[in-house]
Amino acid sequence: MSRTVFCEYLKKEAAGLDFQLYPGELGKRIFDGISKEAWSLWQAKQIMLINEKKLNMMNMEHRKLLEEQMVAFLFQGQEVEIEGYKPPTA
Repeated sequence: MSRTVFCEYLKKEAAGLDFQLYPGELGKRIFDGISKEAWSLWQAKQIMLINEKKLNMMNMEHRKLLEEQMVAFLFQGQEVEIEGYKPPTA
């Protein structure tokens, strides 16, 4: 049986992550309060950010920017701004 968490992003009970995917205190906060669904949504945004901004994960400044965007998206409800991207309309 998978574990459930109250997801801070979705604002509801949902299936939690299977293990801590990010290191440190932030990783523990994500593991304790972010669902698989919310993490999946973040991963899609992360890929777009890395590609559009041509981020290099070996560059500490780029990694810091990505972490700041992740915190803003998952915990502060801020949408990731990607220049030129317009979400599809239903």
